[in-house]
Order: sequence, then structure tokens, then C-alpha cells
Amino acid sequence: QVRLVESGGGSVQAGGSLRLSCAAFGYGYALYSTVCMGWFRQSPEKERERVGFITKDGSTSVADSVKDRFTISKDNGKRTLYLQMDSLKPEDTAMYFCAADTYCVGRYNYWGQGTQVTVSS
Repeated sequence: QVRLVESGGGSVQAGGSLRLSCAAFGYGYALYSTVCMGWFRQSPEKERERVGFITKDGSTSVADSVKDRFTISKDNGKRTLYLQMDSLKPEDTAMYFCAADTYCVGRYNYWGQGTQVTVSS
């Protein structure tokens, strides 16, 4: 059974940084290396937004709203996905989730429980 566990959230002031981690359990190294993964966020005021994703070949893409501030990376040996968030803004406040699209078919079939990020002005 695959399980995703996020960590690293917290409260920071605007302009600060946080690094979120998403540890994956239940994937062998070979399969995890080919998994496509994404970061999402949701706040009470907004619809869920995909912050960014990483493909099985390591290519990444982030939303325009976080471009040049957020970076996604993946350590296959540690079965861990990261989201480096710099120059945080109050509007980045949300619950952040990681998700796995095991076979890169455009459907995320595993989700973490989320980690809260709060940015104060």
C-alpha cells in the first residue's frame, strides 16, 4: 500500500522560505523513479491549485503564480519529493498536498494528508 507523508510546513513571515518534503512509502526504487508527482495547495477561499509537477524523466513545471519562487525536485534514492518555496507571500497561505500519478497517465492516484503553510505580512 502506497502512502505519502508531507512535512515541513509552518508559519513564516512574507519574504521567508520553507522546504516541504513528501516521503513515499510502498514504492520500490525502480517504480518510484518513474512516478510522476505533483504539489497542490488549497485554501478556504480558493479552489485547489496544482503548484507544480515533475515527470518521470525529471522535467519540472510550476504554476505562473509561483514561477521564479518555487522549485520542485525529487530524490529517488530517498523516495522523497521536495518543494522549495522562497520569497513567500501571504497569498501562498494554504494546505499543501503532494500526489503521485504512478504510471504518468494524468491521474493522481495517491495523495498525502497535507501540511499547512501560513505566511504573515
